[in-house]
Amino acid sequence: MKETGLLLFGLAATILIATTGCGGTKTVTVSATAKSSVGGPREVVEYGYIKSLESKGSGFELRFDPAWFLTGKTANQAALEDTGSSDVPNDSYRVNESTRAYTYIVPASAHVRVLTTGANLSGTPITVAQLAQIVAGKNPLPKPLFEPISTGFWMSFRNDKVESLEQQYHP
Repeated sequence: MKETGLLLFGLAATILIATTGCGGTKTVTVSATAKSSVGGPREVVEYGYIKSLESKGSGFELRFDPAWFLTGKTANQAALEDTGSSDVPNDSYRVNESTRAYTYIVPASAHVRVLTTGANLSGTPITVAQLAQIVAGKNPLPKPLFEPISTGFWMSFRNDKVESLEQQYHP
């Protein structure tokens, strides 16, 4: 019983640390649920860069290059190891040790948010087809993007199927 209490305390502390906001960065909160079977988690959220997004059948095919979006002490230490300085502007540091892109299926109904001029930092909802046009260098939106899509995206997916893509604000 004592071990179960310590495990629950540790899980609660981890969730608290993971959901604490930092400076001017946008924080994405992922709910932690107990696993009931073997295998990976049902839903995964990763930060990274869209390399391509093309129409494929009734949906789209995404090539996504995952990276680390670090904050706090983790960001400071990584910056120190990489640059010799622990100074991290806006309390965020990005690490992309490999530019390898992975392929994911994106249904046309997936949720997408980008940052547009004049919108708040929760983003502007758009369609996957519109995002594919943006990735191709066009802007089908009535307002211009606030930042280029090279700021990266948070991708939520299950197995190889993308559920959402949200552009990361970079102050």
